[in-house]
Order: sequence, then C-alpha cells, then structure tokens
Amino acid sequence: MIPLISLFPIGDDNTGRTRQPYVTYILIAINIAVFVFLQGLGSNEAFTTGYSVVPREITTNQDFYGKVPVEGGVLTLAQGPQPIYFTILSAMFMHGSLMHLGGNMLYLWIFGDNLEDAMGHFKFLLFYLLCGALATAAHILVGPNSMIPSLGASGAIAGVLGGYILLFPGRQVRVLVGYLGIIALPAIIVIGLWGALQFLNGFGELASPRNGGGVAYMAHVGGFVAGLILVNVFKNRATQQRVQDRIEAPVDYFPLGGGRS
Repeated sequence: MIPLISLFPIGDDNTGRTRQPYVTYILIAINIAVFVFLQGLGSNEAFTTGYSVVPREITTNQDFYGKVPVEGGVLTLAQGPQPIYFTILSAMFMHGSLMHLGGNMLYLWIFGDNLEDAMGHFKFLLFYLLCGALATAAHILVGPNSMIPSLGASGAIAGVLGGYILLFPGRQVRVLVGYLGIIALPAIIVIGLWGALQFLNGFGELASPRNGGGVAYMAHVGGFVAGLILVNVFKNRATQQRVQDRIEAPVDYFPLGGGRS
C-alpha cells in the first residue's frame, strides 16, 4: 500500500474536524485483531488461504481446496466459507505480513478520519466496504481464472484516498521526503502521485499479469476510481458547506505539532 518510499505520509491536518472517527478506529482494530488472533500473525495458512479471495472461486461459485495448479507450481488452498462470496468481505480484513498491515492501517489512520467526518459514521462504513468490494471486482476482472489468493484492505483504503483527494485537495499532508526530512504538501500532490503510480502499474499488470510482484494494482485502481465516483453520493449534505469552508481556508505549514492525526 505504500509504494512511494521517497514520499511517505505520516499525518494530515485535522483542523475543523468535529466528529470522533469511531468507525476508522473500529476498522483498524478489526484488521489488527484478525491478523493477530485468526491469522496467527501470518502463521495460520489454512485460515489465510481459505478466507482470501480466489478469483476463480468467485467467477465459478465453487470452493476449491487442497492442491491446485497455479503458474509455476502447485498451491495448497484450505476450505473456505459458504457461500464462497463471503471471502469478498473477509479478505478486506486480512493481511499478508506485519508490514502489509502496518502500511494499510497507517493510511487509514491518516486519511480515514476526515472522510468519516465529512460523511458521518454509517455512510463512511458503507462507502469503505463498497469501495473494497469494487476493488476486488476490478482485480477479478483482470484475472477471472486466477487461483492465487488475494487479501488486504488496500482496495478499500484506495477508495478512501479517492474520496479524500476530491473533498480535501488542499489539505496539508505531512510527509517524509527522502533525505529532506518532514515537509507538508497538499493532498492533491501526495495522493495524486500515489494514484498515478497505481494506474501506471495497473496498466502494466494488464499487459503482463505475472509482473505485479504480488501487488494487486488493479484492485488499487478499482478502489480509487470507486472512491472518486462514490464520494459525492456518500458525503453528508449537512456538512457539505463546512467541508467546503475547510477546503478554501488557508492552512499553515505544520512540521510536527497541532491537532494532527
């Protein structure tokens, strides 16, 4: 989820936020709990392979388990839930490693709270889950017969980024830039560069699906586009003017302190 090594977000400006982002906190807690207690910090391969999304299982509505052929060898899959479509939801809360989990949760922590504030708790939850489902659909569309399990909150969080860049393009994001240290940049630059990289790699994935390096870039693209489209449907109309005031308000450079996430 964090491909921009030289442009690493570590916080944003929360000036004017009025709601506590309870849904964001709960989503982070669930992701951590699933990885620790159900995935066994990555050691429970049976749960991980059983509850991840396998594109061919979704397109055929069939649960494949045991040894299955994949490009370059054989993969052992565990039995999944019934109906198998439940994996579209369960995979959103699973991760492949501590780094995978940490990167996704950092992005959700930074960008989720302001979006939840603009939408309200329930609408934000629906928005998050729908973006994640559409991200999975984009991934399956690229390789409908793939037997490789896919998992992670990246697609849903990509939707959060898509919504954030439209509602808060001028919000200052604190980033670590290579050897330059910490600076503040507008969200449209930080998220825009991230989005451009996802599209670039996504088209590369379309051209050569095996060159993705284990990253489902088209899921990121699908989630991001979903966020761009759905944000205007899910934002809370009662807070629309306050959001606009925040977009237009001048924001001072903030190196470390203040009301930041």
